Amino acid sequence: MVEKILNFNDLTENLQQQGRRCSVAVVCATDAETQYAVLRAVREGFVTAIFVGGEQEVRQNPDFATVANEVRFVAINDAREAAEKAVALVRSGEAQVLMKGLLNTDVLLHAVLNKEHGILAKRRVLTHLACAQLDNYPRLLFFTDAAVIPYPTPEQRREQVRYAVRVCHAFGIDTPRVSLIHCSEQVNEKFFPFTVDYPQITAEAQAGAFGQCIVDGPLDVKTSCSLEALHHKGLQSPINGAADVLVFPDIEAGNTFYKAVTLFAHANMACMLQGSDAPVVLTSRGDSKESKYYSLALAVKSIHNDN
Repeated sequence: MVEKILNFNDLTENLQQQGRRCSVAVVCATDAETQYAVLRAVREGFVTAIFVGGEQEVRQNPDFATVANEVRFVAINDAREAAEKAVALVRSGEAQVLMKGLLNTDVLLHAVLNKEHGILAKRRVLTHLACAQLDNYPRLLFFTDAAVIPYPTPEQRREQVRYAVRVCHAFGIDTPRVSLIHCSEQVNEKFFPFTVDYPQITAEAQAGAFGQCIVDGPLDVKTSCSLEALHHKGLQSPINGAADVLVFPDIEAGNTFYKAVTLFAHANMACMLQGSDAPVVLTSRGDSKESKYYSLALAVKSIHNDN
């Protein structure tokens, strides 16, 4: 059983101590931030890298020479071909993680979602999972979905819960506490009809539908993450002000939370796509090199089954 991972330092130390590598297919790593993330992960011993495109730029990186034996290249003509070849590496089993470099997101997603040659099986749900390290919160905080699904259906929301719980288990969180987020703690069929399904999801969790976990909601962010706030409102919840996962009602709420905690709370952030045959590290070009590195570490850890 893996020791509980409470922060990103724990995460990277855990991966280094395991002494095993997984292969990451990196698409168009022509930017310094992606190169930093991948070459650092190679140097620290938890990935090997297949750079699909960007060979000239990677070879010019001063850190390349120290890890050259754990790196190979695939030549491409353009970004579209790079995305397709990287996805093919995942389909063949040569790579276990897919990572976006400097190319448009829609180009990569087109290859991922291709019905014949992509890596999203029929009836699977592609969703975004983020992980925040906040100075004033004693554990990593996972949340979904800030980038992919505009308005999750009840079925999609169940998959979001299932994916998040699985990742939490990989992080040594035996019984993750999952909070179904809303602006209040009341089900409101008239104005917020999606909350009607929250009690049913909670009941399914109690019956074991999502593995070992605790699910409750609706709760707001404060009552999910602060026992004081929960008691101040006179509420009882098995989340007990110690949520590991926040499941937001829609992309507007999730994305606003993402931007707010990074801007005002200076949160360190990692994120990836779940639901595909392999995790997809899909950071934006504006993300820091550390965020890209932690995102790669998150993806690698999500496929390790140590529990």
